[in-house]
Amino acid sequence: MRKPSKSLTSATGILRRPVDLTKQELLDFISDAAKNWLAHDGLWFQGVESERGLAVAMKLDKQAWEKFTVIEAKRIMQRLGMEPGGGIRALAEALGFRLYAFVNEQEISELTEKSCVFKMKSCRVQEARKRKELPDFPCKGIGIVEYSKFASTIDARIKTECLVCPPDGHPPDTWCAWKFSIED
Repeated sequence: MRKPSKSLTSATGILRRPVDLTKQELLDFISDAAKNWLAHDGLWFQGVESERGLAVAMKLDKQAWEKFTVIEAKRIMQRLGMEPGGGIRALAEALGFRLYAFVNEQEISELTEKSCVFKMKSCRVQEARKRKELPDFPCKGIGIVEYSKFASTIDARIKTECLVCPPDGHPPDTWCAWKFSIED
């Protein structure tokens, strides 16, 4: 558990700003911001589901992810100085800078110039549902859109294949897994 943050004022009595934070405080801030984003996403989804039902919520969520994931990929590329077409290694690096990377445990394996496997080892959304004794959230359809669009924004040659994702069964140590590849 993190220590509570220091007072909002610095030793000089001036209000603290992000530029005044230590490296660890900035990393904690990023994690908190990612959790806030995810909480907002979840609350939005629950609100739509409550008013319009699961099918409409899933449809609208898919539409939002189709656009958001491209924006996120482009911003990551810009921040890292990546040009489109960077291949599998660029994708593997970019996946580590997504907001999800700050709230979930992820793993990249089988990394080659032509392919890699990405696994979501922990998932805050699914684990919250598990604590509430709810069934797994059936995110496969949304995930296909999300990961395909993210990968193709990094490099249009990358193809995305879902290896496992709810509502399909999954191993206990992996919520979802995706294979990214570039064919000759």
